Amino acid sequence: MVCQRCIDSVLEIFSGYGFDPDKVLLGEVHLDMDPDPITLENIDRDLTSRGFELINDEESQWINRIKSLIIDRIHHSKVDEPTSWSELIASELGKDYAGLSRLFSQKEGHTIEQFIIRQKVERAKELLTYRSLSIKEIAFDLGYSSPAHLSTQFKQVTGMTPSQFRALGNTLRTSLDQL
Repeated sequence: MVCQRCIDSVLEIFSGYGFDPDKVLLGEVHLDMDPDPITLENIDRDLTSRGFELINDEESQWINRIKSLIIDRIHHSKVDEPTSWSELIASELGKDYAGLSRLFSQKEGHTIEQFIIRQKVERAKELLTYRSLSIKEIAFDLGYSSPAHLSTQFKQVTGMTPSQFRALGNTLRTSLDQL
């Protein structure tokens, strides 16, 4: 989940089955009791109908936590200094980064670093569309060491430079759940 509407939608589904989640966060729902298997199937069906996914197995939950942390940092937080993603992920999740990285690559078919780059590029697209920040400002807001570094990664992912993208307008954005 990446927005309040998503959180509200998930709350509505769980409330419809008589649950009052302790908290609903980016990609997580905390309940004080477990639903029975039939109710869980119904919740899964309702979540799927709204574009969400119920994640039950532990490995998928770790991957979801990694993705949620990255999305939150890139799309919803201001980066003040360059981030050591491996240290951040390990400390926030309380697990060894090497193990998380292997799991992520095995399950997702790409690395955590590649996921981070795609998220940063998508955020850069959003900021370029607004036209209120220069490419230099966008690069530093996203934790890049220079505008050239942003431009290189942007071109690798999109096939065009940030300036070329800005000239095209808002036609090439990708929803976060499709990355």
